[in-house]
Amino acid sequence: MFSIILTATIIMMISFIVMLLASILSKKTLVDREKSSPFECGFDPKSSSRLPFSLRFFLITIIFLIFDVEIALILPMIIIFKFSNLLIWTTTSIIFILILLIGLYHEWNQGMLNWSN
Repeated sequence: MFSIILTATIIMMISFIVMLLASILSKKTLVDREKSSPFECGFDPKSSSRLPFSLRFFLITIIFLIFDVEIALILPMIIIFKFSNLLIWTTTSIIFILILLIGLYHEWNQGMLNWSN
């Protein structure tokens, strides 16, 4: 038991040292204003290169990703239907879909699904 703990500790210490060395060696030591500025054919940019980002677009993207993952979780439930207990499968499916519907109601109630605003 002691040898397992000692081996795990040594492996963790070696991993920590390697990560620390990689972090130290990979950092840039000199910050150059020209290198961090946007390049526009050698000229100074006409306008700001940082465009404002719509938070609404970000929230719609997150909602899409959540529903996309939900679809990926629902599809295997159809395949497992043949091989599992009907009561357990039905209970799990109902609970999962109920959670999805509660989330959809919450998003609808918060106004996240209104495209007009």
